[in-house]
Amino acid sequence: MRVVVVGGGICGLACTWRLQRLGAEVLLLEQTERVGGVIDSLEADGFLFERGPQSFLANASLLELIAALRLSEELLEANRRAPRFVLVRGRLYRVPMAPPALLTSPLLPLRARWRLLTEWARKSVPPEPDESVAAFTRRKFGSELLERLVGPFVSGIYAGDPERLSLRAAFPMLYDWERNYGSVIRGAMQSRRKTKPSNPKTRPVLANFRNGLRTLPAALHRALGDVVHTGTTVQAIEARQANGRPSITVRVVRNGLNDLLAAEAVVVATPAYAAAALLAGVAPRAAEQLAGIAYAAVNVVSTGYRREQVAHPLNGFGFLVPRSEGLRTLGTVWNSSLFAGRAPQGCVALASFVGGATDPEAQHARDEELLGTVSQENAAVLGISGAPVVHHLERYARALPQYNLGHTQRLQTIREDLARLPGVFLAGNYLEGPSIGNCVDVAFRTAAAVAEFFGTETTARRSGTGEFQKSP
Repeated sequence: MRVVVVGGGICGLACTWRLQRLGAEVLLLEQTERVGGVIDSLEADGFLFERGPQSFLANASLLELIAALRLSEELLEANRRAPRFVLVRGRLYRVPMAPPALLTSPLLPLRARWRLLTEWARKSVPPEPDESVAAFTRRKFGSELLERLVGPFVSGIYAGDPERLSLRAAFPMLYDWERNYGSVIRGAMQSRRKTKPSNPKTRPVLANFRNGLRTLPAALHRALGDVVHTGTTVQAIEARQANGRPSITVRVVRNGLNDLLAAEAVVVATPAYAAAALLAGVAPRAAEQLAGIAYAAVNVVSTGYRREQVAHPLNGFGFLVPRSEGLRTLGTVWNSSLFAGRAPQGCVALASFVGGATDPEAQHARDEELLGTVSQENAAVLGISGAPVVHHLERYARALPQYNLGHTQRLQTIREDLARLPGVFLAGNYLEGPSIGNCVDVAFRTAAAVAEFFGTETTARRSGTGEFQKSP
């Protein structure tokens, strides 16, 4: 199986690793000089900051990969009971993580709690057109839940705008529960009954590595060895039939020279906009849809303080900020409260996020303005005195894909167009969720689809007895 994987982010790395284990002859091409994409870590004056994602939920696929790479001993788990907070009217409220606590929480007014309590008794049918997360939440639970909980969490996960984010694409389980049971709460209860009761200790846990998230792409790079070619720009993908079999040519530039690579399959594991450019000549409809996927800009502001500068105990995960609070900060994670080694003794490390789909103008603000704004807003919320002892700003003009209205249909069109192009596959965080765990899931499934493609369509070969057999 001759496979070229384009893109050395976590999707491309995990897919290449899986393809190798399935017996493929595979080559990974990455345009920059390092792999990992937005996953990277930074050491500064004894602090350990994350440049992009701050942690991950350790799901089954990710744990399998970590174990195979012999990284299990490097894994750090956050306290499962670490509370999350939401800022409402200048005050931090603990987010209730279980339904009974939600019904008694002062975070929500009595009217919102009543609508939650009685939702199971009000049978409803989801509208036929695609519905936004905001419209769904207002229709089912009211505007208070949207403003104080759903909106902030949408910003935390997608950096998105709930008025534009598609419920079917971003939270398909909620859509399915209402469609099948007429009630989200009834659907959740039925789903729990059908699934085997899970041990809380085996549920996905928030995790990181002793030396930061950079540990994972670095270990994958070492495991893959010379299969990985950095500093290689892919200019185009061309596909045709040769002797009744698909033949794919990848046009690349490396070391200033043009080159052609022949493959029987290619996995495009780049952001959607880059995939659109590569596929424009062979799958124009898919390319058009890929180019239409919006991305939100996000700025990551990492700061370190002496512990005595911060009045708040920082006893939890961090806090999210509803847009109605009027702050520019989307949320702040208390990393040194979650994982050891993030700050020197007697210090704390924070990571804040600015921008997203609801504040695109933040991307045009000067560095000093963003750093000053975040410092002032965190100071007001957490009782911080004085300037940070160290800070770092990372800017991403296109950080996270937006699962906006029409995203499900957009993906369907992409799949239909690529179905006419045997041997071309996609892997990316715009398919099934932006988290690291989702990316590894997609990468593994894509590798399995490539192996199935070879096993059923393209690798039949003549044996010594004159029979045709399929390569394993």
